[in-house]
Amino acid sequence: MADPAREELSALAAIFCGPDEWEVLSRSETDGTVFRILTKAEGLTGADVPLELVFHLPVNYPSCLPGISVHSEHLTRAQSVTVKEKLLQQAENLLSEPMVHELVLWIQQNLRHVLNQPDTGSGSTFATGMTVDDGLWLTLLRLDHMRAKTKYVKTVEKWASDLKLTGRLMFMGKIILILLQGDRSNIKEYLILQKTSRVDVDSSGKKCKEKMISVLFETKVQREHKRFLAFEVKEYSSLDELQKEFETAGLEKLFSEFVLGLLR
Repeated sequence: MADPAREELSALAAIFCGPDEWEVLSRSETDGTVFRILTKAEGLTGADVPLELVFHLPVNYPSCLPGISVHSEHLTRAQSVTVKEKLLQQAENLLSEPMVHELVLWIQQNLRHVLNQPDTGSGSTFATGMTVDDGLWLTLLRLDHMRAKTKYVKTVEKWASDLKLTGRLMFMGKIILILLQGDRSNIKEYLILQKTSRVDVDSSGKKCKEKMISVLFETKVQREHKRFLAFEVKEYSSLDELQKEFETAGLEKLFSEFVLGLLR
């Protein structure tokens, strides 16, 4: 990561120093840094709207745009998509210089205006995503466990629906796999939701974030891969049943290389 980006992260940590205002979610020499900022902005009614802004700074940032996700219980999914699109438009004007603080200030000052525009949340991100992000992608995830299974499953189904992702949530014995197909940026946003939301409970029954998820594999969908038409939750009583699911989808190699090893 470039020195300006490191300096920006230090400055952001000092600026957003209130309770839960700032949290670094991951750091990697190859994937960059992902962090969360909690802030508020004036909404349509004049009341403050809490916003959770997740930024992904790639290793070559600020020479490239950051990844941005927007979440708020006070906004619809379509409104959150629109806010994200407007932030990315602003980011294009600030390319090559540290921009996160300016983007946060901008949305604090302009949220009401953004939400008041006609056709807010038209979903253009979903409409154009397939061509912008090099087509359909496939990702295989593994979860370690689900204590609050019913709620967890409903949450995963909702995220997949909101992000226009298809695939399978698969249970076989203690193995829990999530196979996702869709726009690559939406899969990345799914992962951010999975890692930052209090989707499960710990051993004492308190809500907790998912810390035991792993990405086993990801690739652009190839010609031999079946394109899933929906997201389904399925339970398998045997290894043969699970293997057949992968074979039907044209994913025999994925099963043999990444799934079989989990059972040894």
